[in-house]
Amino acid sequence: MRAEYRGTLIVGAGAAGLNCALHLPAGEDVLVICKGGLKESDSFLAQGGICVLRDAGDEAGYFEDTMRAGHYENDPETVRCMIAHSRETIDELISLGVRFARDEEGALAYTREGAHSRPRIVFHADCTGREITSRLLRVAQKRTNVELRPYTAMVDLLFGVHGECVGAAVRDRHSGEVSLVYAGNTVLATGGVGGLFAHSTNYRILTGDGVGAALAHGVATQHLDYVQFHPTTLYTRGRGRRFLISESVRGEGAQLLNAAGERFVDELLPRDVVTAAIREQMRREGSDHVRLDLRTVRGGKRTLEEHFPGIVRRCRKEGYDVFSQPVPVVPAQHYFMGGVKSDLSGRTNAPHLYAVGETCCNGVHGRNRLASNSLLEALIFARRAAQDIAAGSRARGGASWDHTQQEIDAMLKARRKRVKEETHHEGE
Repeated sequence: MRAEYRGTLIVGAGAAGLNCALHLPAGEDVLVICKGGLKESDSFLAQGGICVLRDAGDEAGYFEDTMRAGHYENDPETVRCMIAHSRETIDELISLGVRFARDEEGALAYTREGAHSRPRIVFHADCTGREITSRLLRVAQKRTNVELRPYTAMVDLLFGVHGECVGAAVRDRHSGEVSLVYAGNTVLATGGVGGLFAHSTNYRILTGDGVGAALAHGVATQHLDYVQFHPTTLYTRGRGRRFLISESVRGEGAQLLNAAGERFVDELLPRDVVTAAIREQMRREGSDHVRLDLRTVRGGKRTLEEHFPGIVRRCRKEGYDVFSQPVPVVPAQHYFMGGVKSDLSGRTNAPHLYAVGETCCNGVHGRNRLASNSLLEALIFARRAAQDIAAGSRARGGASWDHTQQEIDAMLKARRKRVKEETHHEGE
């Protein structure tokens, strides 16, 4: 079995994985692997925008909005850390070339989404995630110390004799070849769990691989039942990824309507509350969707064409003219607030193993994520993980890294047995 040695192995090439790679020292030998193509991450799908502390007077409001949306189960220290580093994160993105919308005077334009007490979200049309993540990807592709390897799936984590993570077994999805990547530090940035659900806004390849590997080896996890459903995805029949209709359209005035054309909920309540109201309305009507009227958006057709062109195009493709009729929407799985338990620097309870982005649970979101906090959280704590690695990264090599073919086979066999037993027990 082929083996290679790296300074840092990052599993996942979304915003979190890429930003972690970009903040590691130039002398660090970094390998970033991803299960699909380099653009098959939910970071590319994020529409609405990314939060930022608007000004000094917004600190208390932003903190309260985040805590209230999370039902006050958030870790206050983590929330404060995210807010405190939000402005410098936006400034850094701008320095990398990210193009956020501007007002007529050239200042950053802000929009509002559900559960926010004021506009504090910067955006690029209705494809902010693509704008940010594609820029990070282009920068990473120019780094000589960073190798990006698509269509490479993590099979399992590898651990040394003292319980420290020493890398991962990975599989080339084209050839099927399994190889070993030994690394001084390993970062799990494998995204969410949407591929496990019949209806989700996520890519189907996102099946909680990082969490699964952590569970198999006793690495601490937290709140694995905290799954967020987005209230408004375009209704279509059949199984598969749903097209998300950004919460920003409701922030700009779009209204949710029942079959009689009446509003039935405050559209700017937290996502879990709006989702529950939609489900109750569907139950009362015996229907499988409600309606979202974009004609009430402030600024009308001009706002829709300039701020939400992707949504207008997709609805038109599905046969709906947003300028003349409401569109059918339904809740779908969207985000995972639980995950591998990590601290403010992305550290897990396993030495040299980090978890960042949607894969981790650092307490910032609580039981329900506030809209547009996901990209911000992913970028900030991925950077902090890179800084922690840089401050204490161990040298490559060492006796505890040596695994024989028989030991690797035994690890994989034991994991398959555990998964089979757990599946059997769940079915009883």
